[in-house]
Amino acid sequence: MATTTPSAPHRWRFHRVGGLDQVALETADDLRNLEHLDQKLWVALSCPVKGLELDERTLALLDLDQDGRVRAPEIVAALRWCGARLKDLGELLPGRATLPLDAVDDATPEGRALLGAARRILASLRKPEAREVGPDDVKDLTEVFSGTAFNGDGVVPPEAAEDAETRQVIVDAMACAGSTRDRSGRAGLDQARLDAFWKELVAFAEWQRAGEATGVMALGPGTPAAWQAVQAARPKVDDFFARCRLAAVDPRGAALLNRSDDELKALAARELSPTAPELAAFPLARVEAGRALPLEGAVNPAWAAALGALRQAAVEAAWGPGKTTLAADEWAALQATLAPYQAWLATRKGASVEPLGAARVQALLGGSAKAAVEALLARDKALEAEADAVVDVARMVHYHRDLHALLRNFVSFADFYDVRRPAVFQAGTLYLDARSCDLCVKVDDPAAHAPLAATSRMYIAYCDCRRPSGERMKIAACFTQGDSDYLTVARNGIFYDRKGRDWDATIVKIVENPISIRQAFFSPYKKFLRMIEEQVTKFAAAKDREADARLAKAATSTTEAATGAPPPRAEPVDVGKMVGIIAALGVGAGALGALFGGFVSGFLGLQPWWAKLAAVAGMVMVISGPAMLIAWLKLRQRTLGPVLDANGWAVNGRVRINLPLGTALTRLAVLPPGASRSLEDPFLDRAARQRRRILWAVLLAVVAALAWARSQGRWPFGPWSP
Repeated sequence: MATTTPSAPHRWRFHRVGGLDQVALETADDLRNLEHLDQKLWVALSCPVKGLELDERTLALLDLDQDGRVRAPEIVAALRWCGARLKDLGELLPGRATLPLDAVDDATPEGRALLGAARRILASLRKPEAREVGPDDVKDLTEVFSGTAFNGDGVVPPEAAEDAETRQVIVDAMACAGSTRDRSGRAGLDQARLDAFWKELVAFAEWQRAGEATGVMALGPGTPAAWQAVQAARPKVDDFFARCRLAAVDPRGAALLNRSDDELKALAARELSPTAPELAAFPLARVEAGRALPLEGAVNPAWAAALGALRQAAVEAAWGPGKTTLAADEWAALQATLAPYQAWLATRKGASVEPLGAARVQALLGGSAKAAVEALLARDKALEAEADAVVDVARMVHYHRDLHALLRNFVSFADFYDVRRPAVFQAGTLYLDARSCDLCVKVDDPAAHAPLAATSRMYIAYCDCRRPSGERMKIAACFTQGDSDYLTVARNGIFYDRKGRDWDATIVKIVENPISIRQAFFSPYKKFLRMIEEQVTKFAAAKDREADARLAKAATSTTEAATGAPPPRAEPVDVGKMVGIIAALGVGAGALGALFGGFVSGFLGLQPWWAKLAAVAGMVMVISGPAMLIAWLKLRQRTLGPVLDANGWAVNGRVRINLPLGTALTRLAVLPPGASRSLEDPFLDRAARQRRRILWAVLLAVVAALAWARSQGRWPFGPWSP
């Protein structure tokens, strides 16, 4: 966006919050000079108009090009628009719901028009003495224009005409070219539809004049009726003469062409009516070679009416009254006579106005009806500025209430870093796994959102939320504290939206990333315990298989003994092999004992006492340090940008989620202040606790024994020298 440099540079104030420099928008001068602030310092450059906790009507009013996104130039345009109509641009800062009329600048043309429109709105609501206007007052602007024929929208209803003739013209035009609603909610006519209607009138009149050419109306005024009668009977008449010609080629086929006896018998067994479909499928009359078509008398009852219309409208018009039959050559001649009329019909124009009739069309074109309607449209157009100001009141009321809130979530992310109020993109709070997660955003498609959101380095759980009323919503919840041990797909929780409504939430997809340093510290030990559990499980499974094999072998031996079969021959024991295995086990045990003894000896030999603590801490860091380092590197790279970008935002700043902010966004379950807790658990596993005590006592005894042996020079793992 091209910007101009102000004559006196504005002194901006920035705040460092969460490691991000954010501009402070605190005064009217800040808002007035925002267009001169380098947009590289804006936190966001565009946002969607859907899925935000902000009035969608406000966002739609900001979206000037109606592309579904609010962009930085549109924010600047909104501030300029407000600056031309308010006495003090700082009036936007409090974000109050109602707009005081005293805040409107009546010294500018825009302000005067806005003030007049606001008073007109209040008067229509029967509140002429009110000194402020709010969102409820501009919710339905049709009431402002109710009862007004002219409201500046370029649409005139029939009631706007003062004479019956002009009113009828508007009605005819609406019937032929369509209508549109004006600001009062009534159907009316605009200039585009009037022009389209008149264009159709002219086209229809020209087409009618072409129909007056020689040869088109070959049968005089009755030509249209004759053509319609011919068209109605054409398929069956063509069928009759084709059958007669075929019968002339081979007389044996005449009987079959008249339908078989079986078909007649089947028809005779039914209850018939002249309109029965089975009857209509039979030929018009009895088929014979060279026979003329009778138009009355012995004809198919289903087609008697159509043949009667053909005789009266077409045959008698061409050959005079009294003609009751039609030969094949006469049928061809009749169609040739009507061919020019059919060709003229194919060029039909102005079909939408044809129901008005040729006389009405000529009357409209010959008078001044169009000029009269256009005069009404011009009268309505003259009120456009005043009427548009009524719409501008709604724009100003919404900007006055919501624009500063959007700036705090667009130019800066002040609301996001303020624990007292959530940002507009935060949809609510998810309660799950003894945690409350405040960083939840609405998403349309988790599968499409996840690839980009994963680059945020945050642990994201996508949830499907449902209400008993059938409403559904999908959210992406970012967990920034605790661990992920029990966060799995299909776990259920409760989501509270910004209106306080509760939703059933179920995890449907997870993006894995480190959550905390604490989780990383314990992860190696948890992995070690899981590995031990897996090995124990495998060992138990192997022993179970061996037991099953022994049982099967015993069952086989018992069966063979019962049947007298010789027992299987036992394989000889390889004594040398057994000795080698035992020797290898002894060497391995000795090596492990010596290694353990070396560790214990070295640990006990550390002086002074704090060296032992340092050694223990060093061992812990060797085990947990790599996992903690990797987690720390990823946690310091956590950023909100990709999560919002995947929703259609254009986040410009690096909105990092550091450890303190992450702790604030996800809260763990803690006892409330002043609460007491009893440690007497009636379901405590006392046997397990006793086993743990015994284990610790044994370990302490072993350590004491080793310390005594060292002091006496008696080392159980080989020679030892102090």
